Amino acid sequence: MTTHAGGLPGRSTPVLVNPHAHLALGTDMLAPAGPGEEEIFLAAGCYWGVEEIMWALPGVVTTSVGFMGGATPNPTYFEVTTGLTGHTETVRVVYRAGGNTLAHILKTFWECHDPTTLNRQGNDVGPQYRSAIFPTTPGQADLALSSREAYQAVLTEAGLGEIVTEIVDAADTTGYFPAEVEHQQYLIKVPNGYRCHARSGLACPMPGAGLTAG
Repeated sequence: MTTHAGGLPGRSTPVLVNPHAHLALGTDMLAPAGPGEEEIFLAAGCYWGVEEIMWALPGVVTTSVGFMGGATPNPTYFEVTTGLTGHTETVRVVYRAGGNTLAHILKTFWECHDPTTLNRQGNDVGPQYRSAIFPTTPGQADLALSSREAYQAVLTEAGLGEIVTEIVDAADTTGYFPAEVEHQQYLIKVPNGYRCHARSGLACPMPGAGLTAG
């Protein structure tokens, strides 16, 4: 279940005001997907490191970090850390559609975290760290579901657990709420900052050979 009964009221105005241009890509972090582009929302634990991984992928136009899958409107980072808003830390990825771009993004998503741990990535514990994909098109949803099935087969063969990743249409959530400006491209602002990725170490069988995230 993705949309939880939040215990905090939130606010009517965004917490991200006057966003700067993307510090790695130079693009508008919040611009709608343009012609030939699509957006997808990915939650794989602490969003600082996930965003850093995603912005480096070929075909990615822009990224930002925020919150999704909860009930509290425009939550702050602190509010989400309480676990009372129902949100999970989420990366918005806008990419050029076509070719293997989405397949590469999803392959990287599965490989950059452990999708078998519920509400947890490594030492990070709480519903804000749960694994989720929020597709915005039927094609994205189909590929997300088929990639989850394919990766589950790999994990099962290796004796690992069941994938707990939620796959829920973005339109069926309360929306994406960008986080405060200090969290955007955090690892450029704080190069030695925290990165937490608990990986299975197994490759997802999608286009592109081998592991995409070391």
